[in-house]
Amino acid sequence: MIDPSDVFHIGVRVADLDAAMDELGDSLGVSWAEPRSADAQPIWTPSKGAHEVQLRYTYSTAGPQHVELLEGQPGSFWDGREMPGTHHMGVWVDDVAAETGRLTGRGWELVAAYHSPDEGYGLFAYLRPPSGLIVELVDRAILPHFDAWWAAASARRM
Repeated sequence: MIDPSDVFHIGVRVADLDAAMDELGDSLGVSWAEPRSADAQPIWTPSKGAHEVQLRYTYSTAGPQHVELLEGQPGSFWDGREMPGTHHMGVWVDDVAAETGRLTGRGWELVAAYHSPDEGYGLFAYLRPPSGLIVELVDRAILPHFDAWWAAASARRM
């Protein structure tokens, strides 16, 4: 079962990561972690199966709620050029596969994951209930990685 206190980010697709960081950072007083780039980010979608995409992303450093900005390559799941804006809500879970199975059993649609369903979905899975909100289930095992990334950004500002 998802605990509402485990919601940790709102994912926003943007056309230009650097411009969005400047705009939102200045306007909202948000500080950002060092942006990361993946030239070959693995993703599985029902329409394309397993493939890789280019992705740039960052998170606001202050928590417990973070803003995630995603700049995906054109035509990708994270492409913000045609439909920028709020994309999903991210939630820590202890078992991505079990929670994905529970939610799909309740009529939710699997829209993307790190790995295919046959491979257990991997570190994350995106699901959509009939009402439309996309929820990203993220494996809590990688929380220390995120904590270190956010802390490094905060330490640089001191």
